[in-house]
Amino acid sequence: MRIISGKYRGRTIVPPRNLRARPTTDFAKENLFNVLGNLVDFEDLDVLDLFSGTGSISYEFASREARSVTSVEVNSVHHNFIRQTAKDLKFENFYAVKANAFLYLKSCTKKFDLIFSDAPYDLEGSDEVIKLVFERDLLKNDGFLVFEHSKDQNFENHPLFWQSRSYGSVQFSFFKKM
Repeated sequence: MRIISGKYRGRTIVPPRNLRARPTTDFAKENLFNVLGNLVDFEDLDVLDLFSGTGSISYEFASREARSVTSVEVNSVHHNFIRQTAKDLKFENFYAVKANAFLYLKSCTKKFDLIFSDAPYDLEGSDEVIKLVFERDLLKNDGFLVFEHSKDQNFENHPLFWQSRSYGSVQFSFFKKM
């Protein structure tokens, strides 16, 4: 796994073998960040990364010097890896939170410019994230929710759906708060 751009561009991060996450592919991640680069100024973002896994997406935002990055992961091994990697890279305003993403959303009081969710594709009810983000009003005005999912899901009928992008087996659905 590597950091694609920003301050730590090209830095390889090697997760331990006991991590069971499915990180977003470099191909999909690179394309996602190309799209985001045309929509936002990374330095102005408060980012929430749900189901962080290896932390790959969080590191990309931190490398691009986002104002703050909150990385939520429930698995202790994964959380500790993310926390240690962020410490080793000396990321500022990086908050590794060990929590269940759904419970975190239900108790969160902060608003974010961008929320990214990459729940395991086979996690039943993963789309509950979309509902919780908008019910709890967790996005700032003009904020985005990027929901990574399999090709089996389609959110085009959601009232706040904005667009989708497909990169191989990876789908990103964008939702925008107006």
